[in-house]
Amino acid sequence: MNKALLPNPWQPFLKLAEHSLLRHHLPRIERCLGLLSAEQIWWRPNPASNSAGNLALHLAGNVRQWIVSALGGAPDSRRRDQEFAERGPMPGPELVKVLGASVRDACRVLRRLSATELARIYVIQGLQVTGLNAIFHVVEHFAFHTGQIIFISKQQLRRDLDFTHLPGDTPRHRTRATASRKLPVI
Repeated sequence: MNKALLPNPWQPFLKLAEHSLLRHHLPRIERCLGLLSAEQIWWRPNPASNSAGNLALHLAGNVRQWIVSALGGAPDSRRRDQEFAERGPMPGPELVKVLGASVRDACRVLRRLSATELARIYVIQGLQVTGLNAIFHVVEHFAFHTGQIIFISKQQLRRDLDFTHLPGDTPRHRTRATASRKLPVI
């Protein structure tokens, strides 16, 4: 049998990575940026901290560099220092557009990666990593900064954003959308 026709054994991992980026974390960031004013998006609690806007730009750059460029072969034009130096006034909808485009481009790359490409060694930011390591890094990194953006948003809005619902929660906390959410089976 032709090995090229065999299914990729890493397909469940790739689907979970895509789900995490596109269906779980990105919508939370989009919602936060949609609730915040431009001033709140670029607010920093202190000079050593980043704003939600900086974190969104940073995630867009990270996803594009690690998956779209390194694994997907697109040119790498990232300017990481500028992600943190930006002070606005880039509005929320523009940030959402930039971040969403990076995530969707990354998901297209994830859908076409072979087991050989996932095992291959890539050099990204001077680090030698496998394709699997790169994807794991991006998803973990995305989750970490999503939490920071949510925290900043809660701090600025002074209210719960209603993202977390556990099976034991009362019905008033559950919506049809949250009741039907499922992770891909792996």
